[in-house]
Amino acid sequence: MENWKLFGTVFATVFLAEIGDKTQLATFLFASDRQAALWIVFAAASAALVASTVIAVLAGTALSRVVDPKTLQILAGVGFIAVGVWTLIDAFRTS
Repeated sequence: MENWKLFGTVFATVFLAEIGDKTQLATFLFASDRQAALWIVFAAASAALVASTVIAVLAGTALSRVVDPKTLQILAGVGFIAVGVWTLIDAFRTS
């Protein structure tokens, strides 16, 4: 049961993070080309996401061997907050 909880947490987090990001917009633009084979766009975008995820998992695994996982969680949280603050500042500056 614990694996399903982890699966759900990772799925929801990544899914929400991907909505409206550059990857999704790029895929949207490729798919909007009437001459593009949609299955090729889907397969290529999916393969790219799988490849980048493999790199993230391997890097996270390697890094966790030399840095305490709790420290990594804190750094990731601070990083997400920093990106959020930067996004808000940019939004207010351009409005």
